Amino acid sequence: MDVRDSGGVTSAVPPPRTQAADPAGAAEADAEPETRAQRSGRRSIGVALLFGAVGAALALLASRQTWAKGTASVAGGDLPLSATGSDVTGVPAALAIVGLAALVAVFAVRRAGRMLVSLLLALSGAGTVAAALLAANDSGALDEKAAEASGDTAATIGDLSHTAWPYAAAAAGALILIAGLLALTYGRSWPAMSGRYERDGAPRPRKAPPKVDPDRPEDLWKALDRGEDPTREA
Repeated sequence: MDVRDSGGVTSAVPPPRTQAADPAGAAEADAEPETRAQRSGRRSIGVALLFGAVGAALALLASRQTWAKGTASVAGGDLPLSATGSDVTGVPAALAIVGLAALVAVFAVRRAGRMLVSLLLALSGAGTVAAALLAANDSGALDEKAAEASGDTAATIGDLSHTAWPYAAAAAGALILIAGLLALTYGRSWPAMSGRYERDGAPRPRKAPPKVDPDRPEDLWKALDRGEDPTREA
C-alpha cells in the first residue's frame, strides 16, 4: 500500500495490480496439450498392436476350425462330413496375413506411406469381417465333399449345421479394423523405425590400409592378398 502525504492529507492508494508473469506456469500450460497428445499416442500404439496381433492370430486360428457339419448319403448309410474355415473360404486367413504385415509396415514408413498402409490395415479387417459373415451359412464346401463321397455330382449335404467359428473370425476382423482406424487417426504421431541403418547416399569413409612391415613376411602376404603393392612406399 502506498501512503502519500500531500497538503496534510494522507491518502492510501493501493498500487495497481498487474498479473504477474509466470513463465513456468505458461510453459506448463503450453506443454499440457502436448503431453496429453503424446499420452494418447502411446496408448493408441499399444491398443493397435494388441488388437492387430490378436485379431490376426484369431482369424488364422478360426480358419483352421470346423465351420460346418453335415451328413452325406452313401451306399453304406450316412457319412458324417465337416468343413473347416479354409475349406469354406480362404479370404479371412489371407487378409489376416495382409493385415499383420501392414501392422508391422506402419512403423517402417512415414507420412503418406503410413496413411496408405494404415488404410490397407483397416481394409484388411473390414474384408475379414465381410468374408466371415458371408461364409457363416455357406454349404458349398460340404456339398462338394458329399458329391465326392457319394460319387453323385448332384448329391447335397443333409443335417447341415454351423459352428460359431465364422463369427469368431468376424470378431477377429473387427479387431484388425479397429487397429487400422487407430493407425489412421493417431498414426502421424507414432514413432518410426530408427534411420540409423538407412543408407543416405553419402560416401562411406574408407579405412586406411594397415601399415606393412617389410620385415614381417606375413604382412607382405596379407598386402598381396588385398591387391596392394607392399614395396610401394606411402
